[in-house]
Parts: sequence; structure tokens; C-alpha cells
Amino acid sequence: MKKFAIFGNPVIHSKSPQMQNAGFEHLKFNANYEKFHLENGNELKNEFIKNDFLGANITVPHKEDAFLQADEVIGIAKDIKAVNTYILKKGKVLAYNTDAPGFLKAIKSFGKIKSVLLLGAGGTAKAISLALKEQNIDVVVLNRSKNRLDFFKTNSIETYSWEEFEPLKEVSNFDLVVNSTSAGLKDDLLPAPKEILEKVLSNSSFAFDCIYGKITPFLALAKNLNNEIKDGEDMLLYQGVLAFEYFTDTKADERLVEAMRTGLKSQ
Repeated sequence: MKKFAIFGNPVIHSKSPQMQNAGFEHLKFNANYEKFHLENGNELKNEFIKNDFLGANITVPHKEDAFLQADEVIGIAKDIKAVNTYILKKGKVLAYNTDAPGFLKAIKSFGKIKSVLLLGAGGTAKAISLALKEQNIDVVVLNRSKNRLDFFKTNSIETYSWEEFEPLKEVSNFDLVVNSTSAGLKDDLLPAPKEILEKVLSNSSFAFDCIYGKITPFLALAKNLNNEIKDGEDMLLYQGVLAFEYFTDTKADERLVEAMRTGLKSQ
């Protein structure tokens, strides 16, 4: 049986195994996908190889470590400098980023988006910011501190720290506000100070949280301020379908996508 996994910390909440295993079952593909709790991101590639995995997904906080350890990085992931998918091919660890296209597909239901405020500066934020930029959508990144913003500045993306943003009297109107941080995943925290979020969300139309399966404090606040909200389930599904195609070397059809969606929703 072929072995696949998701690496993360935390990873206990992940629904990727039930989604990927549903896809394997649909295709009658002899494989199993499991959770792998990894504390030290520096050990990612070693653990991947040592445990005979043929493919894996990588979630927070290891996406940037995964990029650095890969033998070869493919496509937009080279620019993002963070990966969420590993494939073992001819003894080499190949790395991809399926978050970027997965996110773009997930926000299609909002319709035409021209401007986005992106909260956070980690691997997921890097993927989303470059995906938006490729689509000629204006994106501004807001992060707690200045020290993680160099990547975005290098890519000509406007950035602010909380302390820079908070005193601004005039704030641009954003169509969409996105939380790419882990705030709200296993706590009741907001991804930025409430006074900043209230200022922004009062003038936006849509709010998206990359966290899935719950109404986070961020989404609850956005809904109270009359935003249409969406959690990260579709992003997880679509990035997972793309990873599945790499795992199995097949092209997903609608029936496979629906089988994986059903798996994702199962308890």
C-alpha cells in the first residue's frame, strides 16, 4: 500500500486524511493518507523519507521549512518560497504550492474582487498575495510586526504593521479581507486588533478565513458588520484536489471532486 501524510503542528484537527482517503477509495487506488504531528520543521524531509511516504501535504507552521528542504521546487512555489505538497519521484523530493490556485478557486463565489486586505505574513499569505497579484488584484498585507514583511516588499506588495496601520485616519476600502493567520484555530483570538478590523470590515463586502470548519471570531465579527463570509473549506478542497492529482498522476473529474468533498464533510 502506498503511503501519504499531512505534516503539521497542530495536525489533530486536519480533515485532509478523510478527504484524500475518500479520493483514493473512489479511484480504487491502493493507498493510505495519515496525520503526522511534527514539532521540528527542520526534520520534515528526513521524516518524509524515513517513513516511506510517496507524497505529503504540509500545513502550518512548516511550509517555509518544506520549501528550503526540497530537492526541486516547481512552478509558482519558487516565487512564494513556501510549499504545501511533497512528491517523491525518482529519489528526489519535488515540492509544489497548491494553496495559491486553491484560494483563487475558493473566492470565485464572491464574484469580481478588485482589492484585498490580507492579514498575516506566513507561507499561506505569501501564496495568496502572489496569486492575487498574478490576477491583477490589488493586495495589501497587514501583519503584527514589520520583521516578516520583506518578502512582500520585494514583490512590490504594499505592507503595514499594526502600529503603522492603526493611526491611519483614512483606510482604503477593500472588497475582501482575508485571514491567513492561525488566530481562531484553537483559541478565541482575532488576527489583528479589534479596532483595526472594525474599521476595515465596516467598509468591505466579503471576509474569508483560511481556517475551516468553524465560524472564527474574525468571521463572526465580519458577519456582524454585514460582510458575506466564507471559511477555508473550499480552499482546502481545491488545494487538496490539486495535490491528489500529483499523488496519483491522474486528472480529477467532477465525480472525484465530489467524492473528496463528501469525505471532507464526514465526521
